[in-house]
Amino acid sequence: MPNGSMINPRGLKVLAANYLNGVDLSLIDEAWSVVVKVHGGKRHFSGESYLIHALEVASMLASMHLDLDTVLAGLLHGVLKEGVTIEELHQKFGKDVAAIVAGSTRITEVQYDSKLANQAENVRKMLLAIAADIRVLLVKLVDRLQDMFLLDMVDRETQLEMARETMDLYAPLASRIGIDWLKRELEDLAFKYLYPQEYTDLAGKLEDSLDERQQYVNEVISILHGKLAESNITARRIIGRPKHLFSIYKKLVVQNIPLERVYDKVAFRIIVESVNECYEALGIIHADWAPVPGRIKDFISSPKANNYQSLHTTVVGPREHFIEIQIRTEEMDRVAQEGVAAHWAYKEGQKVSQNDARLFRELKKLVKSLHEVEDPREFLDSVKGELYEPDVYALTPGGQVKEFPLGSGPIDFAYAVHTEVGDHCVGAKVNGRLVPLKYQLQIGDIVEIITSPNQRPRRGWLDLVKTSRAKARIRNWLRREEKEKALKLGREICEREIKNNNTSLKKMIKSGHIRLLLKHLRCNHLDDMLIKVGSGVITVQTLIKALQPPELQQEKEKENSDLSPEELAGRLVSQQTTEKEPGKTGISIDGIDGMLVKISQCCNPVPGDAIVGFITTGRGVSVHKADCVNLLNTDPQRWIDVSWAGLEDKHYRAGIHVSAENRRGIFAEISSTISVDNANIVEVAAHVTPADTADLTITLEVENLDHLHILMQHLRQMEHVISVRRL
Repeated sequence: MPNGSMINPRGLKVLAANYLNGVDLSLIDEAWSVVVKVHGGKRHFSGESYLIHALEVASMLASMHLDLDTVLAGLLHGVLKEGVTIEELHQKFGKDVAAIVAGSTRITEVQYDSKLANQAENVRKMLLAIAADIRVLLVKLVDRLQDMFLLDMVDRETQLEMARETMDLYAPLASRIGIDWLKRELEDLAFKYLYPQEYTDLAGKLEDSLDERQQYVNEVISILHGKLAESNITARRIIGRPKHLFSIYKKLVVQNIPLERVYDKVAFRIIVESVNECYEALGIIHADWAPVPGRIKDFISSPKANNYQSLHTTVVGPREHFIEIQIRTEEMDRVAQEGVAAHWAYKEGQKVSQNDARLFRELKKLVKSLHEVEDPREFLDSVKGELYEPDVYALTPGGQVKEFPLGSGPIDFAYAVHTEVGDHCVGAKVNGRLVPLKYQLQIGDIVEIITSPNQRPRRGWLDLVKTSRAKARIRNWLRREEKEKALKLGREICEREIKNNNTSLKKMIKSGHIRLLLKHLRCNHLDDMLIKVGSGVITVQTLIKALQPPELQQEKEKENSDLSPEELAGRLVSQQTTEKEPGKTGISIDGIDGMLVKISQCCNPVPGDAIVGFITTGRGVSVHKADCVNLLNTDPQRWIDVSWAGLEDKHYRAGIHVSAENRRGIFAEISSTISVDNANIVEVAAHVTPADTADLTITLEVENLDHLHILMQHLRQMEHVISVRRL
């Protein structure tokens, strides 16, 4: 191994001097002194000196012609983990270098309760730093690429972990900022370690056909030069390059075809003088080679979010082979290859270009959309989902391009515009025509979102959206709504139980006794307790025990534990409230009045369920759940649209099955929970199974689906309940 004195930054300074004209490069020597001091005897995981790794990262950043601060940050990217402070970096190299190094350093000093949580926080920290300064990402990407080159040196578990993170996070981020060569390198290296057998097989087959493919490339390039010259278009360059391995592998998997049927293994790129010549060249190619329908894409008039511009077409070329052709100008090609680094915004105090500003806004919007996602798994899934490779490009009426995965719809588009637009979306016009919310966006659609201040996100929307941004915003709304409902329900439950103990919530707060209750229930404050009670985290039984003297609780448990299942079932039914007078069903049929409507007993829909009416012979309309097996076996011609309406003071029957441990008092505890939740027990069948579990089939009267879900949630929270399901 070379020692520290043999390794020096002379080559790095030469690279930087080639483009950093008039910039004082002495800071590179100062940074190198810090690196040698903290990393002099350290080894990279590959076994080589860490000094070599630091130099390679900084040198690659310099080869991308990035500013001096970025190069310095690349050199110093590991020093914070070795005891150097951010303040020291700030003092010696400026606030920008210190911030970039800090943003690209993983969290190591804080211990999280799981590996997943630690990974999520590292990704969250990095994304926040990227939103503040895009150079953090450039350092991270180059550092990761250098690590991937040396992944043979680590154990299989580490290989898989780093390769998966690279494929899911770093390669998509490289694509997001438009650095195509870096994205391809990261994907192919990750592919090599994630699927080693498939990588080896595919690389071998392509190597075997290399001569044949090169002959075909030369033939196509010659034909293209001739066709363009005939129309007085001089192509600056025509390049035929093999597609990278992972893109070919994806095509094999997605289309489920053998390699022999992948005809467009080579992508051709035509570089011309002007935008007009791009379109002229496209017309010339289509005049001789038939284009494949749906594969013509114009990213010049509608650039991608990462500023990529080009014309794409797939045609049936010589010998009936499909070939992909991209047509662009020299500047477009530079942006396509280098992305954000093509016209670096930080060089010599340049202002950020309009296109770069749009890219930075998109990255900040990405970070903001993930800000409220707290669960580590959901956060990481959302990040992966946000960094999709877009398949569909749709436009706002003002011409702004939005990118989506295949299958996205108007709700995805609405949330891409703004959270408020998404929350209040009621419909959409696509190309001037009204479409339903389940409509799937197509390339080139012009979408106008229709909103209403009365609209709110619905749980069913989660089945209609594809983007993680939309899913996260909908889930956030539903969580807030559920929290509000839990707070309200918890207050009602607590006030009722406290009243049963001859006091009130207001009196307990005034006297200070509420603090004892909060301490007993391990709650931080009153709202915390109310929400936990309302959501079932604190069961009603736990609350009652906290409120009642121990001796009284023991007496009640003894009284109820002596009942057999059959006796308890009889008691439960006898305790039901007096049946309300029969009234309207709460079902509305559009445009029809006075028709007899009845709730079907086979599936017992309740308000909140998706429902469909079935026109019976002489008996009016029977209302079923939309997924009812009996309904699906009937004639769809006799189905009719119905909806819930006029639901005040109405109750609907629903059946549930409860399985619990067979222990003394379990049936009394279940009945108490049902009673506290204001559900009416109509019928109970109870028995003990050979596995010594208590099984209850209970028919209830509830107000709506939310009421039923809350009740079932509270039953599931009971300590000795095994399962609860709706019948």
